[in-house]
Amino acid sequence: MSSIEDKIPEGWVETTLKKVGKVVTGKTPSKNHPEDWGKIVDFITPTEISSDLKYISETPRKLSLEGKDRFSRMILPKKSVIVTCIGSDMGKVVMNYYEALTNQQINSVIVNEKNSSDFIFYLFKNSYRLLRRYAEGSGSTMPILNKSNFESLHFVLPPLQEQKAIAQVLTAFDDKIENLRAQNQTLETLAQTIFREWFGKYQVGDELPEGWRVGKITELFEVRDGTHDSPKEQSVGFKLITSKHLDNNRLLIEDAYFISENDYNQVNKRSKVEKYDILFSMIGTIGLAYFELNDKIDYAIKNVALFKCSQNKQWANYTYLWLTSFLGKHFIATNKSGSTQEYVSLTSLRNIDFIIPVERKLIDFNKIMNPIFEKILSNSKQLQTLTQTRDTLLPKLMSGQLRVKEFNKYTRIKNYGRTI
Repeated sequence: MSSIEDKIPEGWVETTLKKVGKVVTGKTPSKNHPEDWGKIVDFITPTEISSDLKYISETPRKLSLEGKDRFSRMILPKKSVIVTCIGSDMGKVVMNYYEALTNQQINSVIVNEKNSSDFIFYLFKNSYRLLRRYAEGSGSTMPILNKSNFESLHFVLPPLQEQKAIAQVLTAFDDKIENLRAQNQTLETLAQTIFREWFGKYQVGDELPEGWRVGKITELFEVRDGTHDSPKEQSVGFKLITSKHLDNNRLLIEDAYFISENDYNQVNKRSKVEKYDILFSMIGTIGLAYFELNDKIDYAIKNVALFKCSQNKQWANYTYLWLTSFLGKHFIATNKSGSTQEYVSLTSLRNIDFIIPVERKLIDFNKIMNPIFEKILSNSKQLQTLTQTRDTLLPKLMSGQLRVKEFNKYTRIKNYGRTI
């Protein structure tokens, strides 16, 4: 037996992706057929795929019945495994909750009945480096994994029942992660509702209650931005956060790359993030905000606005909710610039007009908001623990180094989700 075969767990077999299911490369509908767009079938591009979600269930663009018919051979049934196969987005993987078409930057697998779709999803979650290696060896200046090379990928797979058992373990973690994220979204919505009731009825130019006034945001604290340099990527170190790593009060920190300690310290001379500060995307997808409530912060920022609420903590809740409310969205709509890529300038952010209520009102507001954001933080810490545990288990389960029977014998995950 070869050295590769010696490493194959008993009962597992080596195979190619082509034997696992049908591989489909997507395509973008032509501008010459506007009738192909509608509200029926999800259209998925790498932009819509978040690396920390298992399912994608909503997309901004959809096909019509005409579009579904035109691309019928490329339409993916639900629970297909979708993998980005080009450029910097290479290796992101997700499953579609509903029927979908992808663009041409994505290869998907319609998994056959001999294999588990959930297992193949986790197989790709564990294969990022393999995908990059195959793509970078294609000879192209842009890393790309075409359909032929994608189908030829080799994997070692367990029998179907063991595939299902492995996927069940990992899915239990993902189910709990999704539940906690849903809780946080509900809490965010509650906080926004309260903010709207307390402050949303007033806008600049309205007659304000006695003692309230309008002032510049910089009367309360500084507004800065992150570095404009591009520190060199390192294999270890500190993460560098950009606008693309902000998502609905979450940091997609696993997608960020490492920089050296020296670069980290240099960036932080300009824009050190501290507890109660707010990060705000000012280029690309403008208006995404992250409210930092952790005591330990070990990342730096680039091309991200930094609202230094740590300088005036009582304004942190109000500022975050203002930025993510209809008031913040209206501000962005009236102050954004750029044609090929939209942005909002640091000068504009520093000139935000805030309605400043009397201090008593703000104190009462914070008494309600603080427990809500503390619960969001508690959930976020659980999310981090769950994610780290899942990611530790993933390579061990997928390689056979840890078998499900062994996992069940010594471990129960009832604190993380349903018991296996």
